[in-house]
Amino acid sequence: MTYLERAVEDGHAEITGTEKSLRILYRATGRREMLSDPEEAVRAEFWAELIYRYRYDPQRIGVEVTIPDRRPYDVADLVVFGDDARTRPYAVIECKRDGISDNEFAQAVEQAVGNGTWSKLRATYVGVVAGNTRRFLDMSGEYGVLERETNIIADLPVQYGRPEEFKYHKGTILDIHPVTRQELITTIRKCHQTLWGGGRLSPPSAFGELCKLIFVKIADEQAPRRRGEPYQFQIKTHESSRALAERIRELYEKEQARDPDIFSDRIRVGDAALLTIVSHLEAIDLSKTDLDVKGLAFEQFMDGFFKGDFGQYFTPRHLIDFCVSMLGVEPDDRVLDPACGSGGFLLYAMDAVRKAASQYYESDSTEHYKYWHDFASKRLFGIEINDEIARVAKMNMILHDDGHSNVAGGDALDYFERLRAQNAGLRPSSFHRVYTNPPFGATVTLTEHPYLSSYDLDRMHNKGKARSNMKSELVFLERIIDFLVPSVGRAAIIVPDGVLTNKSLRYVRQYLMERCQILAIVSLPATAFSHYGAGVKASILFIRRRGANESVNSSEVVFMAEPELIGYDATGRETRNDLPQVVEDYRRFERDASSFLVRK
Repeated sequence: MTYLERAVEDGHAEITGTEKSLRILYRATGRREMLSDPEEAVRAEFWAELIYRYRYDPQRIGVEVTIPDRRPYDVADLVVFGDDARTRPYAVIECKRDGISDNEFAQAVEQAVGNGTWSKLRATYVGVVAGNTRRFLDMSGEYGVLERETNIIADLPVQYGRPEEFKYHKGTILDIHPVTRQELITTIRKCHQTLWGGGRLSPPSAFGELCKLIFVKIADEQAPRRRGEPYQFQIKTHESSRALAERIRELYEKEQARDPDIFSDRIRVGDAALLTIVSHLEAIDLSKTDLDVKGLAFEQFMDGFFKGDFGQYFTPRHLIDFCVSMLGVEPDDRVLDPACGSGGFLLYAMDAVRKAASQYYESDSTEHYKYWHDFASKRLFGIEINDEIARVAKMNMILHDDGHSNVAGGDALDYFERLRAQNAGLRPSSFHRVYTNPPFGATVTLTEHPYLSSYDLDRMHNKGKARSNMKSELVFLERIIDFLVPSVGRAAIIVPDGVLTNKSLRYVRQYLMERCQILAIVSLPATAFSHYGAGVKASILFIRRRGANESVNSSEVVFMAEPELIGYDATGRETRNDLPQVVEDYRRFERDASSFLVRK
């Protein structure tokens, strides 16, 4: 039950109307306001929190209090008074909708301070509440009216007491808490806006810095502490932004030393921005937030973030889920994405094994954890050439409880010796499943990448001589096949349709058929990647690597499908999804490939 629901049940408030026109009556003041307004919803919930958590008498809480003699005319959202006659203001609070910008929040702080320090309404404390992001200031005589930092307090005092040093303590009523998907999306967006706003950092750099801070936050949540001990990733009363930043950086460096493969550089966030990020995140328990909530929240955020210039690093979840479902994955499989981007294929493979564990063991059992965690930590691999995006993938894996240790930053097309030097597990002929969406259209040149001369495809169309360049999707095809275990290794590869149709690439198709059995080709709508800034018509190619002495079998049949709708359209809006039906059709095809009539 929320604080507001409790206030309604106890008769302190009354809510009437329909969903789009809800109204709330604050009985102590007689004011009736429009609760369907997002800002009013924040105020109503915090008003109720003042009653039940902060233990203030509702008769002493003013709503829409006029500021005496102030010009222009202004009102304070909430005022906690120190007397029944409501003549001695104690705290003045401004309430804003969740998700406002940093500038809007700063303006709200100035508004609260202006109202709270007005000569006829002088309060001891002022505050701004915007969803989970909150800030309270001590405006007593010890601090000047212009101070906005060293007078920050961890939380508004309870029942006219003194401010606590920290707000959140493990195992208490003020413990950090899991959040909903929308709350997490809003929080991530606020953090990214703080880091990226005004062009302080490039979008991927900003997200990389956010990953570092989330890394610290999760480490702090999971650190051993007794009941009642405070968390460290939170604002401390009367602590400057510089002191807070030093404390957070020390936590980061400690965790960085424990796991140096994730982040190799320092936190590059200014003190003031770091304080704001902490204020966005401090109330949330990321570790205990449901995995599906975290997964969908980050997918939705990155859906918007990885567009245009960064669209190559993000594959829509409908396609990822389809690829993993088509080929399946077992806990003893070794799985790779050699162009893993933000880690979507790795996450879905890990989730498939986690769901399988639930069929055999209780979800909170040691056996359940070992079943999927051994797979995640020992058998799940990714390679990403962009170091910043590789960090995003690692962070994505950490948020899903592990699997980050085998995500390598580097060029998957490089010599195998160099790949093995990065991670001994990146060896040829060793992966049972490869799921990937390699980059289209980029040119790999011999002058920049001498390894190109080591590829068979490079020489097949040039009378045995090394070519000066090749398209990246072609080089990736050969590398993916080389990664697969002979006879049993399977791959799902998103390829541009030209690989399958261009006459000039007939030698590529011949090479594919000689080395692989083509299991299925699923043609995607032309708009499949439009939402992410790419307009190339593509298909998903499913292959099995042939054994050493296995030749092409003339009776081999290829499953083909052309789904009309794939769960989203060119604008990203949801549509019918025909892909699950394609999976069902493929299963029937596998059972009787010779007689199954492929549905298109």
